[in-house]
Amino acid sequence: MVCQCLPARSHTQLLLLVLCFLLAAPHVVWAQDDGSPAPAEAAACPTIVRRAQWAAAKSTNVTYQLKPVANVIVHHTAGERCTTVPSCKEMVRNIQTFHQTQNGWSDIGYNFLIGNMHAYEGIGWHRTGAHLRGFNDKSIGVAFIGNFDQERPSARSLDTLARLLQCGVELGELTDDYRLYGAQQLQSTNSPGRLLYAKLREFDHWSQEEF
Repeated sequence: MVCQCLPARSHTQLLLLVLCFLLAAPHVVWAQDDGSPAPAEAAACPTIVRRAQWAAAKSTNVTYQLKPVANVIVHHTAGERCTTVPSCKEMVRNIQTFHQTQNGWSDIGYNFLIGNMHAYEGIGWHRTGAHLRGFNDKSIGVAFIGNFDQERPSARSLDTLARLLQCGVELGELTDDYRLYGAQQLQSTNSPGRLLYAKLREFDHWSQEEF
């Protein structure tokens, strides 16, 4: 919309001038302070619920990764599935508490978690997690909330993973040719569950190559 900025000679003209500027101004996304998911950084990114939004405890130590990272390892939490944003936030907080107090880790072990169609920021991009011993410093760990030996991942949660990975590429956090693995390919574990693993094998970046 193109506006002609003429001197305002009445209240009506002034109101029209203000309306004109509001309609002509570029679109602005305001930060959320009500706990709702924050806007993502790139067009491909899914909705990402930030650490502050799920009330993460402070990390006791941070180890940074060199980026871009060439490998992504997918896990499942093996517990209950969450169905709402509040319940997912609570579950992510509980996982962090367990990892810090029971495992003695500096923070939650995963870089991201996926539940209820959203991605939840764990330790986030370019930080070394604690999701799979021997592979943490050269991979990003993504955990699906739930037990996928028993239930199928939803199409929306798989789309969230796909968008998160493309987001990582667009942000320069992942290489264009990154390789995708299920944790069971690299260690003796059921994670990420047979039903989720079957779906991972359909992703273009899924790899059978040795890590």
